[in-house]
Amino acid sequence: MSTANEFLSRPSFRQARWLREQLRDETFGGVLLIVAAAIALVWANSPWGDSYLQLIDFQVGPESLGLNLPLGVWAADGLLAIFFFVVGLELKHELVVGSLSKPAQAVVPAAAAIGGMVVPALIFVVINVSMDGGSTKGWGIPMATDIAFALAVLAVFGRRLPVALRAFLLTLAVVDDLGAIAVIAVFYSDKFSLPWFVAAIAMFIIYAVAQKMRWTSPFLYIPLALLAWYFTHESGVHATVAGVVLGLLTRVKADPGEGESPADRLAHRIHPLSAGIAVPIFAFMAAGVDLRSIGITSALTEPVAIGIILGLVLGKPIGVFLGAWITATFTRASLASGIAWRDVTAIGVLAGIGFTVALLIAELGYEENLLLLESSKLAVLAASLVAAILAGIALTLRGRHYAAISAKEEIDADGDGIPDVYQEQDPR
Repeated sequence: MSTANEFLSRPSFRQARWLREQLRDETFGGVLLIVAAAIALVWANSPWGDSYLQLIDFQVGPESLGLNLPLGVWAADGLLAIFFFVVGLELKHELVVGSLSKPAQAVVPAAAAIGGMVVPALIFVVINVSMDGGSTKGWGIPMATDIAFALAVLAVFGRRLPVALRAFLLTLAVVDDLGAIAVIAVFYSDKFSLPWFVAAIAMFIIYAVAQKMRWTSPFLYIPLALLAWYFTHESGVHATVAGVVLGLLTRVKADPGEGESPADRLAHRIHPLSAGIAVPIFAFMAAGVDLRSIGITSALTEPVAIGIILGLVLGKPIGVFLGAWITATFTRASLASGIAWRDVTAIGVLAGIGFTVALLIAELGYEENLLLLESSKLAVLAASLVAAILAGIALTLRGRHYAAISAKEEIDADGDGIPDVYQEQDPR
C-alpha cells in the first residue's frame, strides 16, 4: 500500500494499463527511429551523399501561403507538431489523472525532471563560455529526453523494469519535452507577428470551447488544428508549439457512459502515426550529418559538441538524481519498497538519450552555422549512443532484482485478469 509521502510507488491498475499502451507504440517507434537515423547517416556520408542533401533541401508546398518549404523544414515544423500533440495529450493525462495529478506525489518526479533539464544546460553553458570558439546558442539541446529511443533500449536491456520506474521515465520525458517546447517558443522563435499570434490564440480558444461543449465532429477539429498550426507558423513562434497546446486543451476525463475520453481516443489513433511515421521521418531528415568535409574528430572536439555530450551523458543523471534526492529529503518522501536510489540514477542515465527534440533544437540554434550544426547533431547522436550503452549496463546489473519485482506484479492468483498487487493497493 503506497502512501502520500512515497516516491516511485506502483501506479494504479488503470494507470499502469494506460502506461503500457502508450509505451508499446513508443518502443516500436524507437526501433524505426534508430533505423531511420542510421540510414540517413550512412547515405549522407556515402558517394551519393549529395543526393541526400538535395532531398532534404527539396522545396514543396503552396508559395501563395508562404509554405513552399524544404522537406527538412516540413519534417521539423509539420511532422513534429504531430509528435508534440501526442506529448500534450500525455502531459494532460499525467496532470489530471496520472503521476502529476496529486501535488504530494508529483513534486519529486517534477523536481527530478527539472534537475534533468537545468544541470545539462548549465554544463553546456559553462563549457562554451570557458572554451575558445564556444557558442551558447545551443544551450537547450541537452535538455530533452527521447522516450522512443529510451524505450528501444529498455526493450533490449530492461524488459522487466518495474512499472513504477517506467512511469517515472515517461514523466521525465514528458516534462522534459514540455520544457523544451517552452524553450523553443521563447528562445528559438523569430520574426514574431502579433496579428498571426492572436489568430492562433483564437483557434486555441475555439478548440477549448468545442471540447467544453462536447462537440465531436472531425469536420470541426481538423480545420481548427490546421489553422492553429498555420497561424502559429506565421506568427514566428515555432509551429510545433501548436501541437502541444492543442493536446493540453483536449479533455482527458470521460463523461458518464462515455467509453473513453477524447484524449484517449485521439491518442489511440494518432500515437501510432507519431511514433511510427512522423518521428522516424524527422530522424531521417535530421540525422544525416555530413562528415565528408569536417571529419568526426574535428566535429566532436568543438566546444558545442563537448557541451552536448557532457550535458546529456553526465548532466542528465546528475540533475535527475539531485532534483529527486534534494526534494525527497526536504519533503521527507521515501522511496517505494524495492526501489533504490541507484534505480533513479539508472533512469537518469537512460534519460540522457536526447535524440528527437535535441536534433530539432540543434537545427533551430545553429541553422546559420553549418560547422556548429553538424557538430551539434553528431554530438547528439554520439551522446545518445553512449547514454544507451551506459543505461544498458546499469539496467543489466539490476536485472535479477527487476525480474523479481516484475514477477510479483504479474501474479493473478484468482484469475480475474487483475494482478493481485493492484487489488491490494487499488481495487480499480
